[in-house]
Amino acid sequence: MFELDLQAGELRKNGRKLRLQEQPFQILALLLDRAGDLVTREELRQKLWAADTFVDFDHGLNAAVNKLREVLGDSASSPRFIETLARRGYRFIAPVQSDARSNAKTGAEQGAAEPAPAAQETKQEMQRIVDPGVLHPDLNVPIPRRSLTRGLFALVQVMYLSFYLSALFRLHIVQNIADAFLPAWGATALTGVVMVTAGVGIPLRCYLLSAVGFDYQQLPEKFQKIFPFVLALDQLWAVSPFLLTSKIGIGAAFAASAALLYLPFSERTLIRMAYVGKRLNS
Repeated sequence: MFELDLQAGELRKNGRKLRLQEQPFQILALLLDRAGDLVTREELRQKLWAADTFVDFDHGLNAAVNKLREVLGDSASSPRFIETLARRGYRFIAPVQSDARSNAKTGAEQGAAEPAPAAQETKQEMQRIVDPGVLHPDLNVPIPRRSLTRGLFALVQVMYLSFYLSALFRLHIVQNIADAFLPAWGATALTGVVMVTAGVGIPLRCYLLSAVGFDYQQLPEKFQKIFPFVLALDQLWAVSPFLLTSKIGIGAAFAASAALLYLPFSERTLIRMAYVGKRLNS
C-alpha cells in the first residue's frame, strides 16, 4: 500500500518514506487526481515546465516517468500502476482511495510565543494507491489486470452477437424445431420472440462491445442502469439450448442453459473488477 501526502509532499510505502524528486512527485499527483483517465503529454508539459523554459521536454518527461515507475516498482511493458498510451500520454490504472484528515493544533503545540484560544484545524490530503495484488474491497478476490476483465467482458458480448446472428440467419430452422413440439400459434410466437429479442440485442451488444473496447469511463454507471433489461434479455436466451435437445441431448441442454443463466451476473462482476479504481475514489 502506497500513501501520497500532498501537503507534506511525501510518498510512503507501508509507512516508510520513499525518496521521490519534485517532478516525478508532481506527475504522480496529477495522475492520481485523474485516476483512470488519460493525462496528455501536453498537460504534463504545462504542469511541470513553464512556457519560457527551454528543455528537452520529451527526454525530461520520459526520465521523470521512468523514475516514478522505479519507485513504485512498475514497468512500462507490464504496467500495474502507470499505463502508457503511445504518443498521447499516461493513465493511472491501479485503484486509488482519497482521504482528507483533520489535524488539530492547540496553542501549546504551536508554542508559547503563539498562543491560540481554540484548536486550529488543518486538512491533510492523502492519496492511497491500492496495489493491484490486494483483494477487491467488495468482492474479496484478487484484483486482476484490467485488460483481462475487459477482454472477457468483450468476449461475452461477441458470443451473444454470434447467437443472435446465427438465430436470424437460420430462422427457418428455429421455426421447424418449434413446430416439432409446439402448436402452430406457439411456434410462430416463439419465432417472433427470437426475431424481436435478437433485433434488440444486436445494437445492445454492439454498444457494450464498443464501450469496453474504448474504455468508456462511465460504463459502470451505464451498465448498472441497463442491467435489469440485460438480465431479462439474457434469461430469455438462456432457454435457447433446449431448442437443440434433439441434437445435443437433454443433459447438455440443461448444462448450457444453467451457464447462460449465470452469465449476466458474471458480466456485472467483470465490470465491477475492471473499473474498481473509479468506485474507490472519494
